[in-house]
Amino acid sequence: MNLKIKKVHPNAKIPKYAHHGDAGFDLYIPERFVINPGERKSIPLGIAMEIPYGFAGLLLDKSGLSHKHGLKSFGGVIDSGYRGQLHAGIMNLGTEPYTFEPGDKIIQMLIMPVETVDILEVEVLTDSERGQGAFGSSGK
Repeated sequence: MNLKIKKVHPNAKIPKYAHHGDAGFDLYIPERFVINPGERKSIPLGIAMEIPYGFAGLLLDKSGLSHKHGLKSFGGVIDSGYRGQLHAGIMNLGTEPYTFEPGDKIIQMLIMPVETVDILEVEVLTDSERGQGAFGSSGK
């Protein structure tokens, strides 16, 4: 599969996989950016892409940034029809400001197949073992 990438910022970096076999490829920040503790920001990534029909891009945390620095992504789903600039939703849950420099990794994306379903309104749902058991229904 090919994934078409368009730079919309002169400092944008084309996404790439860090290691052979990685599930997600890295997305990078084109400009210096500081995010303070408790701040939530939508950070432009300087690229747009053309995800093939039948697939979607899932934005997920970079584990090093989340585990070491408390940076949590608000990820999202990038639909195949979207052609605008990508943004990373990031919140600093840590205790120190974090500075991104141009070219730093900020978030990762997985390209996944999606199934379009027919949505049906019904009066009754089929029973299941779990039933209506909600949060914590499987125990500790």
